[in-house]
Amino acid sequence: MRIPRIREYVIEKLDRIFNPRSVAVIGASRTPGKIGHEVVKNLIESGFKGKIYPVNPKAKEILGLKCYPSVKDIPDEVDLAVIVVPAPIVKQVIQDCAEKRVKGIVVITSGFSEVGNRKEEDEIVEICREYQIPLIGPNVVGVLSNKSKLNASFAPALPYPGKIALISQSGALIIGLIGWTWLHKVGLSTVVSIGNKADVDFSELILYFAEKDPATNCVAIYMEGTDAGREFVEACRRAAEKTPIVVLKAGFSKRGELATMSHTGSMAGSARVYGAAFKQAYVIQAKNLEDLYDRALALSLQPPLRNDLVLVITNGGGAGVLATDAAEKYGIPLKDTPPDLAERLKNYMPPFGSTKNPVDLTGMADEEWYYGAIVEALRHPKVGGVVVIYCHTAITEPMKIAKTIAKAGEIAKEVNKPLIACMIGGDVVEEASNWLKEQGIPAYPIPDRAMSAMGALREYGRILEKIRAYKEAQ
Repeated sequence: MRIPRIREYVIEKLDRIFNPRSVAVIGASRTPGKIGHEVVKNLIESGFKGKIYPVNPKAKEILGLKCYPSVKDIPDEVDLAVIVVPAPIVKQVIQDCAEKRVKGIVVITSGFSEVGNRKEEDEIVEICREYQIPLIGPNVVGVLSNKSKLNASFAPALPYPGKIALISQSGALIIGLIGWTWLHKVGLSTVVSIGNKADVDFSELILYFAEKDPATNCVAIYMEGTDAGREFVEACRRAAEKTPIVVLKAGFSKRGELATMSHTGSMAGSARVYGAAFKQAYVIQAKNLEDLYDRALALSLQPPLRNDLVLVITNGGGAGVLATDAAEKYGIPLKDTPPDLAERLKNYMPPFGSTKNPVDLTGMADEEWYYGAIVEALRHPKVGGVVVIYCHTAITEPMKIAKTIAKAGEIAKEVNKPLIACMIGGDVVEEASNWLKEQGIPAYPIPDRAMSAMGALREYGRILEKIRAYKEAQ
């Protein structure tokens, strides 16, 4: 059942899904390992401060919480209902939720349009739209919010906290990547699995995160397909001035398109069609899952790159060459260092160093040279942003360089320019890199990924320029 338009009431009411005061788990189970048990357990263990109401007509208590035979038997208001009952009885449960005046619904249960049961799916959507209740799903993992300490899902834990809202058509990716966010310090504000997107689609979620959620600075999307392309483009264009949107579109190959149909029942579509739509929608594309997180991390932590002069500062010539190649690939080809800046940079390198872009401080570079060079570059009026590359040497400890970059990050904030790090080395370098992310500086293990991230910041800068030019022409 296609969404005919973007519904403002849905955007308003989504807050009761992501920041509920009370949650009913309908289909809660006493049996560990069952989804109905794990959702209740996750709500408790995530530290959710609201009320939790397990619903199961055959149980009196689950995990120390009083159980209710029906959602209608709960004496208080219910903001969010999480449904995990078998597919044949979901419709009746939805009707009960509607009569209870539940504010929002998440249907974890599968067995609907993704396996051909479109009629049953349309029937539950019809009830929700009649009562103006936003429904996420069916066929989802659930929703997670760091702001409200809400893990209303069967994912193992809340993700590492941050400013990225992740919207995913794949629930398994969410489950698998929760631990990855902690390992690599990629911070998420909210995670929502949308599955079949029978009611709430990408468009309304994008607008909620852009317009109603101060905890989110960037929206990252894993997309297999959409049947509401016009609404998607409209939502992204409306949201882009406030919040960057980065999308990984999957299912472009012939086999990938078939897999998409069997997974979520979505039409995958061609790369050319989606690419054109994304450009029109002011969307930044990612080439793979790693790139989605890399670009979203930078967009969530740093300001846009507002001109094309990116200065690369490195202690290794080879890393600088790789960064130069990558810069061209990602639409930010390196330009010459301004002559007056080049002259000042000589104070932070030996005579055999290079002030050309990339700036090579050589392997002799210590934290003092790094700091001086970074600050000179950031303060120069023609420089738009800086990428700092560090190759682990015996001259300097990785954490000392990380702290130097973070200190320079304060200057970057003052001048409102992006600063990105590339830290190349082993375990001790990774530790320093993760520490940098905790300080708000995106850090990557290879030059290609760092330059892709800076390229995304330039793409967003160009998007803002287009929006500004369009407004001025009106």
